[in-house]
Amino acid sequence: MTEANNVHAVTEEPEGDDTKCGFHHRMFLEPQEKKRSMKALVVKKARKACSCTPAKVKDCVFGFFPILQWLPKYKLREYLLGDVMSGVIVGVLLVPQSIAYSLLAGLEPIYGLYTSFFASIIYCIFGTSHHISVSIFGVTCLMVGQVVDREVERAGYDLEPAVLSILPGTAAQVNTTLSPVNQTSQELLCDKSCYAIAVAATMTFISGVYQVAMGFFQVGFVSVYLSDSLLSGFVTGASITVLTSQVKYLLGLDIPRSGGIGSLIVTWINIFKNIHKTNICDVITSFLCFLVLVPTKELNERFKSKLKAPVPVELFVVVAATLASHFGKLKENYGSGISGHIPTGFLPPRPPDWTLVPSVALDAFPIAIIGFAITVSLSEMFAKKHGYTVRANQEMYAIGFCNIIPSFFHCFTTSAALAKTLVKESTGCRTQISGMVTCLVILLVLLVIAPLFYSLQKCVLAVITIVNLRGALHKFKDLPKMWHLSRVDTVIWGVTMAATALLSTEIGLLVGVCFSMLCVIFRTQRPEAPLLGWVAESETYESLSAYKNLQTKPGIVVFRFEAPLYYINKECFKSSLYKQTGVNPVWVKAAKKKAAKRVLREKEVGSGDNQTSICMDFVSEPVGFHTIVIDCCAVQFLDTAGIRTLKEVCKDYGDIDVHVLLAQCNPSVRSSLIRGEFFKEGEDHLLFHSVHQAVDFALSTQGHSGTRASK
Repeated sequence: MTEANNVHAVTEEPEGDDTKCGFHHRMFLEPQEKKRSMKALVVKKARKACSCTPAKVKDCVFGFFPILQWLPKYKLREYLLGDVMSGVIVGVLLVPQSIAYSLLAGLEPIYGLYTSFFASIIYCIFGTSHHISVSIFGVTCLMVGQVVDREVERAGYDLEPAVLSILPGTAAQVNTTLSPVNQTSQELLCDKSCYAIAVAATMTFISGVYQVAMGFFQVGFVSVYLSDSLLSGFVTGASITVLTSQVKYLLGLDIPRSGGIGSLIVTWINIFKNIHKTNICDVITSFLCFLVLVPTKELNERFKSKLKAPVPVELFVVVAATLASHFGKLKENYGSGISGHIPTGFLPPRPPDWTLVPSVALDAFPIAIIGFAITVSLSEMFAKKHGYTVRANQEMYAIGFCNIIPSFFHCFTTSAALAKTLVKESTGCRTQISGMVTCLVILLVLLVIAPLFYSLQKCVLAVITIVNLRGALHKFKDLPKMWHLSRVDTVIWGVTMAATALLSTEIGLLVGVCFSMLCVIFRTQRPEAPLLGWVAESETYESLSAYKNLQTKPGIVVFRFEAPLYYINKECFKSSLYKQTGVNPVWVKAAKKKAAKRVLREKEVGSGDNQTSICMDFVSEPVGFHTIVIDCCAVQFLDTAGIRTLKEVCKDYGDIDVHVLLAQCNPSVRSSLIRGEFFKEGEDHLLFHSVHQAVDFALSTQGHSGTRASK
């Protein structure tokens, strides 16, 4: 059976010499039939999912491997030059950044090159975006580095060799992957660096599994809970932590990386405690690198529209610093920290360390969330800009496989990177062939050039890392504009940034999500609730507090509640209505009862007639209006508490002879009212499709009442 909604409409018809509002007809709306059979729905979905036709298999394969769709349509003459140019430039920029971000993740430089190489290939196969660059990302590198340092310390690798020799359980902790027969060789082969990449690769594998699972279960909607202000605050807070972690390399200090809650403050305390051990050579080198990198980066940004390609100043700085360190023998003469030996070629594949899964599974979840949120948001942003579409769930598959597959090849977590994506787009990228060209550049470094970076100082890599944080740190300059646009978003940004920097990256992300949800709840808990006035010569009603020259109808109050009506804000709804109308029906009823009792008491006593007549006048005194029209256009839904509240309001005002009419209810609200038995039999005329109809109905009803009373 279907329910029909009867809604009043009012028209004016002449009767003799007078024009009276006397004819009313009802708009009959018949709802669509809803198929509520869950069994039929499940069977339909199952048949659709289990059906297997050649066309469906083809669509499935082409959808899972997007490269099969766009590669056969590749326009060689039109696309190749731009793809090659952007691929080479991004590859040149990516080499020094890969080495620098490896330091941030607590790993050897070679692993950053491995990660960038494999991520670019895999995203080219599975990704749907034409422009984004998937490689190492500073924030995720920081999160990986914190877990790597914690697990390395737990395994005892940070202890002195003399201490290791007296700890009987150390050998058992060192062995993580080989069988008991090979424990001795494992102790010799798997040093601190080996164990660190095992931790990072295992966490990367788990992170990728999370992302693929989210794609499989189509939970891409999770990203909507990470607003732009939240992500921006998180990245800025993490950037402050990254900057702090690199200061020790700028100063040439040998202090352990702090982890856990408050690591930022602990790190600065350790820096100031050891400031007297500063290496002057590293400080001078850092200053000179800043002196070159910062102005050149700013010039690249300012003149990017005129430059065909950005100046690869990072590569020039790395080459110059490596030559200076090598020929000046800065390590031997001044004790400057250097990158050390970077091997050529590829290490043999190695599976993740399954025994580490319980230790890193929880840490991998926020990394997976941040990775896919940034990747999906960047993909959609550039797809919209260039007029094509991306599939969020396929992007989760792509970034998931960019983590799962490389984890077997000594790699760590990847995601899309905004800075490199912007460079890629601005230098003529048209397809992901650009990513394949980037792979070739990195492959050349891996096979031939990598050992030449032996003498590269760590402080140079730290400078490169810090300079690339400029975009996130520039957000502080945008705070006045952000505050002007939305104070709530600015507060969310500030809370997330502070929590991420002062507590930890994982807790900061959780705090940001919870706080942003609380802001949404608070905004619906105390929404705007204005009275409305009539715009002359129209059927429009707007807020009296927002606009001038609005008119009100005598005896009618129009009230709008600009939020869903549910258990959290039901008291706010009632208090706002009472405040705006100036009449609390509960108090009026109580006062009238009290006055009536006083009249009866005085009659019994036989006191003065004057006081009795005053009390009688108070009992019969009207409240100043006869109808309240509630504009429900902003009420998206009602729950049981909301329906009960509307019933109470209608009853309480009805007891003091004030009618309550509802207008502009959406189908969901009307359905809730009908299911909640809001209307008594014959009272469905209280619901109107517009405020104007409700006001006209109230005026005509009051006019008929007045006419009958005069007769």
